[in-house]
Amino acid sequence: MLLMFVLMAGVASAQQNLWQSAGVVSPEVCEDGSVVFRYFAPDAESVAVVGDFASGAQSMAMSDNGVWELRTAPLASEYYTYTFVVDGNEGILDRSNVYTVRDVGSVMNYFIVGGGCGDLYKAQRVPHGAVSRVWATTEGRSRRMTVYTPAGYEADYRNYPVLYLLHGMGGDEEAWVATGRVAEIMDNLIAEGRVEPMIVVMPNGCMRHDAAPGYSEEGFYKPYMSGSMDGSFEEYFADVVAWTDAHYRTYPTKERRAIAGLSMGGFHAMQISKRYPDMFDYVGLFSAAIYRGEEGVAMYENLDAGIAEQFARGVALYWIGIGEDDFLYDENVRFRALLDSHDYEYEYVESAGGHTWRNWRCYLTTFAERLF
Repeated sequence: MLLMFVLMAGVASAQQNLWQSAGVVSPEVCEDGSVVFRYFAPDAESVAVVGDFASGAQSMAMSDNGVWELRTAPLASEYYTYTFVVDGNEGILDRSNVYTVRDVGSVMNYFIVGGGCGDLYKAQRVPHGAVSRVWATTEGRSRRMTVYTPAGYEADYRNYPVLYLLHGMGGDEEAWVATGRVAEIMDNLIAEGRVEPMIVVMPNGCMRHDAAPGYSEEGFYKPYMSGSMDGSFEEYFADVVAWTDAHYRTYPTKERRAIAGLSMGGFHAMQISKRYPDMFDYVGLFSAAIYRGEEGVAMYENLDAGIAEQFARGVALYWIGIGEDDFLYDENVRFRALLDSHDYEYEYVESAGGHTWRNWRCYLTTFAERLF
């Protein structure tokens, strides 16, 4: 009898914990833009929330019902990520929030505060495009890509311009769709008439892997800071363009192609557009790692001559954006000095903050509005 009562008490306690956790609303985005975080942990000694909405860990207070709570000041309209720290254990996910995103090897919860640029990152009541994961086979090797096609693509027969959008070190073909919110941004910009409908191709920029973790025969390997800055991705990229033109209704011309990327992807965009000066009329460098390529790679040498040839053949838009606190800021200053010394025309945006997705989503929005 005693054992039965102990077991029943344990089950009741577990059910109560489950009910309490399920009944907690977190995060709660309030009308004034403030956000309330809640975490049910009656036995915890300390709980804090860490996110890109504030600097450092924000301590939470526990109420009588075992729920820890924190209300922020009103936040600017934006896409935010966060995790909890429970009794010193970092990276704890919010059990009340099913929305998570992976960035390299980190998994975080996220939420969006609307009323401004955050509305661009939300799915609105507009015509929606499609996101496909495809395997591009070139020279006997298959590599996975993510492709966005605008609303109406399947129903018509016209051709579309193409933006090739590249991720950073440690990213993969999922990065721009997941954390970058490409589909939502493009759907909303197209619906508002701010950009021309276009195809967006997002390949995997790490030649050591054919696909993101869990989507190839490599299985569920742990994501790490992988990339390719040895010239192999640049040489391969002409095959990506040829495959895209063969499998989608594109305009196979320089005037209707753009290439852009963040960090390592910005380095790739710079090198690829220089390597193939008749392939892209629009180039976007988002927090680009300009001088980070491996030494001894032929195509990375004689940068001045390569850029001179590219601009001599014509560039409709050469766009550079970086945050004032970005660790790659000085490299971009040096690169802009090279462009300035030859009076090459380019557009430059310097924003607040550092090497962050918050900047890269804004850069994509601004760059896309200037295309075609």
